[in-house]
Amino acid sequence: MNVVMIGSGNVASVLSRLMQQHQITITQIVSRQLDHAKLLAEELNTSYADFNGIINGNADIYIIALSDYSLSDDLSFLKINDKPVFHTAASVSKDVLKKISNNYGVLYPLQTLHKNNRIIPSIPFLIDANNESTLLKIKSLALKISDWVEETDDETRLKLHVAAVIVNNFSNHLFSLTESFCQNEHINFELLKPLIAETFNRIVKASPSEVQTGPAKRNDQETIAKHISLLSNHKNLQAIYQTITASIIKNQ
Repeated sequence: MNVVMIGSGNVASVLSRLMQQHQITITQIVSRQLDHAKLLAEELNTSYADFNGIINGNADIYIIALSDYSLSDDLSFLKINDKPVFHTAASVSKDVLKKISNNYGVLYPLQTLHKNNRIIPSIPFLIDANNESTLLKIKSLALKISDWVEETDDETRLKLHVAAVIVNNFSNHLFSLTESFCQNEHINFELLKPLIAETFNRIVKASPSEVQTGPAKRNDQETIAKHISLLSNHKNLQAIYQTITASIIKNQ
């Protein structure tokens, strides 16, 4: 199976490496910036081009690993003659590709990815396509690189993206705010990292609702009041503390 990867950022880099590890040939890297395409292509020992260059027209599958907003740009430079083309975005309909090919769909990696990470994490893939034969092609590719592949439509994929933002981006933002609090209060944030790891390890085997702990779970109003008072010089974190505390108490 031969793939042309359009993009050279985080998703494109990780997916290209993952596919190459599973004997899927990346025949070309295509990027808006030629130097970025060259850098990834040299790592993969393949050819490269920018959006003004000549796109390899002989690949089996074309994957557009660009940002969500970039998919609204003019992609007519892709002269692929109805070859199967897929984007990797969560919040964009597959139909954004219908002007490029009559065979199109989505290959969305439900994972946080970074091009500098050499150890690739487990990645569930959500797939979709506008017809059965195209769906079978992307499913075949996805199953080569992951043990967790699910067919989802645009609406379901968007809902999962909302959930992903909350559990990943929002939780990380809480860690960032807490790190800032620790720095301002001259306490060691590193001491919290084993607790962070244990918190995430628990929900691997149990429902988050089953492992909830803390003063809000116990409705310990005395401790909650002390915490809120202590956060008086950290208004943003104080407001978040109060909102989440109220939500935990309400949902017990």
